[in-house]
Amino acid sequence: MANHKSALKRIRSNEKRRVLNKYQHKTTRNAIKAIRLATVKADAAAKLPIVISMIDKLAKKNIIHANKASNLKSKLTRLVAKL
Repeated sequence: MANHKSALKRIRSNEKRRVLNKYQHKTTRNAIKAIRLATVKADAAAKLPIVISMIDKLAKKNIIHANKASNLKSKLTRLVAKL
């Protein structure tokens, strides 16, 4: 266990950040799944900018790697265009 006040605070803040990151990542994954399961192009096209924004935010905060974000955005855009 930590012996310093700063170490105890770091443990608390890390846990808060971990929970928030987990929530944002899971929410984005669910939104991506919704686009992949969409059958109507209009619905998928309407959701695409929102999901791309979510992916960019995850990459900016280093929750996911920037290259993974690019790959996801590219694949989703191609998928929506193909519908």
